[in-house]
Amino acid sequence: MSHSHGHSHGHGHGHGHGHGHGHGAPPAASRRTRRILTAVLVPAALVTLLALVLLWPGDVRDASGDAGGGQRALGTVAAVAEQVCPPGSVPRRCGSATVEVTEGPGAGSRQEVDLPQGPGATALHAGDDVVLLHFPDAVPGGRAYSVVDRQRATPMVWLVGLAVAAILAFGRRRGLSSLAGLAVSFGVLLLFVVPAVLDGSPPLLVAVVGASAIMFAALYLTHGVNVHTSVAVAGTLASLVLTGVLGAVFTSAMHLTGTGSDDSAYLSVTRAGLDLRGLLLAGIVIGALGVLDDVTVTQAVTVAEMTPGATGRWELFQAAIRVGRAHVASAVNTIVLAYAGASLPLLLLIAAGSEPVGDLLTSEFLAQEILRSAVGTIGLVASVPITTGLAALVAEPGPRRDRAARPGGAAHPDGSVHPDRAAHPDRAAHPDRAAHPDRTARPGRTSRGARHRG
Repeated sequence: MSHSHGHSHGHGHGHGHGHGHGHGAPPAASRRTRRILTAVLVPAALVTLLALVLLWPGDVRDASGDAGGGQRALGTVAAVAEQVCPPGSVPRRCGSATVEVTEGPGAGSRQEVDLPQGPGATALHAGDDVVLLHFPDAVPGGRAYSVVDRQRATPMVWLVGLAVAAILAFGRRRGLSSLAGLAVSFGVLLLFVVPAVLDGSPPLLVAVVGASAIMFAALYLTHGVNVHTSVAVAGTLASLVLTGVLGAVFTSAMHLTGTGSDDSAYLSVTRAGLDLRGLLLAGIVIGALGVLDDVTVTQAVTVAEMTPGATGRWELFQAAIRVGRAHVASAVNTIVLAYAGASLPLLLLIAAGSEPVGDLLTSEFLAQEILRSAVGTIGLVASVPITTGLAALVAEPGPRRDRAARPGGAAHPDGSVHPDRAAHPDRAAHPDRAAHPDRTARPGRTSRGARHRG
């Protein structure tokens, strides 16, 4: 009996010591964390799913949209016949090309087309693959086909394949899961967000629901179903709400209508009743999601990695915030450069124009871009303390758990405490009391006192 009791003490102590220091948070803390996160995220996920069902659009394709607009065809340039342009005309290529139609109306036939004209017109050569528009009645007495674009599917497939190969080669299984998350993101955008907006649903509500669905699916697919991802999801959700509120407030304060660009103006004419201000807010929310998930996942994992060495939640929060500041500094620069790169022609127009810079910056089009970047930046900055605070709140710093176990004695895996095994400073510090693999792993080894008692 004494032998059995002594052996269970030694084994229990060794196991508890190894588990507590080798695997981070104990099961009790993990259950507590899961309960907190489940209470927040499960209702949010259910509301998102219900909203997806209620807002799911029907068939929004316009059956009459292509009527009178010609038909698309594909072809390959067989020959080019250039001619001398009329005197006094703008320097350009004049003449015609012979195109063999490979797909679409008139497939298998050869058709004559005029060489493309105007700014940015492509220069045709024999062997070029082109996109044609079959519109016989476009110009009375004119040609039935015209070249409208180049075929670029083949190089695009190679480019996408190269990108996928690079992601899989470096990320392996995590790269595959990230590609699955990317597919879900595009699926939600193309199958839900865009059709629902065209169907007449409020754009901001659609964007919030769509962004939430993308966030849940993409983050869990990419980073796995674990506590760190759940904290990142909660931080992203809170930051998205803040971004949407700020966007709505300042869109109203700046009296923006959402018609600052040519695309928006065209939509206002062709889609009567479309809420263009809501469409502007929807773009802000969806655009912010792309950079928010990166920052929130990084902060959640950072807090998890720092937890074992932290003495308290406030110290853990401060240490992780220092990491977050460095990340935000680079991410903000990324946002601004991304907007600047997309608006480079506009920046050239500003530099070459004679209108005062202040007037240009306060125009509706530029005010919209400033609103996008400023609100997105504020949401990004806010996501760091929000996510870090949530992660620190549910964390269980390692030294605190160790101190909590000392006054009551050494804990066994089942939670019981034996008074005669209570920790003592001399016992903990004595070198011959250190756990040794041979001492706990050999089932035939018993203590000297146990053999004497036996």
